[in-house]
Amino acid sequence: MVDTTAPEPLPGLEPLPEDWQRGLAIVAHPDDLEFGGAAAVARWTGQGKEIVYCLVTSGEAGIDGMPPEQTRRVREQEQRDSAALVGVTEVEFLGLPDGVLEYGVPLRRELARAVRRHRPEVVITNNFRDTWDGAVVLNQADHIATGRAVLDAVRDSGNRWVFTEQLDGGLQAWGGVKQVWFPGSPQARHGVDVTDSFDRGVASLQAHAEYIRGLGSSSFDPEEFLEGVARQVGTRMGCRYAVAFEAFPFGSF
Repeated sequence: MVDTTAPEPLPGLEPLPEDWQRGLAIVAHPDDLEFGGAAAVARWTGQGKEIVYCLVTSGEAGIDGMPPEQTRRVREQEQRDSAALVGVTEVEFLGLPDGVLEYGVPLRRELARAVRRHRPEVVITNNFRDTWDGAVVLNQADHIATGRAVLDAVRDSGNRWVFTEQLDGGLQAWGGVKQVWFPGSPQARHGVDVTDSFDRGVASLQAHAEYIRGLGSSSFDPEEFLEGVARQVGTRMGCRYAVAFEAFPFGSF
């Protein structure tokens, strides 16, 4: 017997707060933000918000047919070009090794240093859940390690008794992060209307041309991919295009 029961509709998404000024996006690789989140960044920079990109690696292990040192240069430049398209002018690379990031104190230390240096109100980072769909589409290890470490590093950054050598070096503890946001999480309960900034999000992914070619799929279309995801999320928000986020508060707006 064929089951004709219609699937339960996905719940609506609550809009993320936007009464903040300084954001820091910490992700594992060049292109991580561009697979959806960059359209939201474009919306926010269009509102006059300041957002810095912090790349944990340079994605040097990401193109099979290109040596890592060459890949590093290519992908760093593609990320700078991509960021500029969504209004981000400051992009930094921490230089940790691509593909083998490990959750733990060393990673937390580096990320806490970045939070203390930039003093954001909002931090955006990788989905740290095991999957993208809550079922079978597996996430990548670097994403999981980075996202989980960011949550702890945000807490660490506000504690002057954690990583005290950073404070001896002139940084100050920073407890001003109000929320940490994870685009694309299968447990997203919030969203951002990116109808007006969607095209800039597409352009930002297209800027990773060498990386996309390196994936080896001539049929991959950045606009088609992003539109398919953003339209589904937009349905949940009552708009044309949207990006979904899981949000963890560290304070209240």
